[in-house]
Amino acid sequence: MTPDTRQTIRLDKWLWHARFFKSRSLAAAAVCDGPMRLNGQPVAKPAQPVRAGDVLTFVQARQVRVVRVLAPGTRRGPAAEAQSLYEVIETRDRPRDPGAPAPTPGGRPTGKARRDFDATRPPWLE
Repeated sequence: MTPDTRQTIRLDKWLWHARFFKSRSLAAAAVCDGPMRLNGQPVAKPAQPVRAGDVLTFVQARQVRVVRVLAPGTRRGPAAEAQSLYEVIETRDRPRDPGAPAPTPGGRPTGKARRDFDATRPPWLE
């Protein structure tokens, strides 16, 4: 198979197939709103084609992930099948923003405290 005829898949769909996000709409939001790079280039559209061999860098749940795409995938299958779609190159914890409110220890937060905390989090970090 030549490089021009390799099979491609939409970026948001691949992220969903590989089980990085719970829904395809969350994956699309992460592509549009979050810092994401494909082969070192910033990505702004969920329809960006992804091929085997591409390197993807993105933020997920306070972690910076760098993965290599091994296969485009055909469905959202079990976790073992999803893990065969990529190879983890690097995973780093993102430093906490000093200006962001942190949950205080000492029990369950009040409704207002929870709403205040959730209002500061972008949707792709869930």
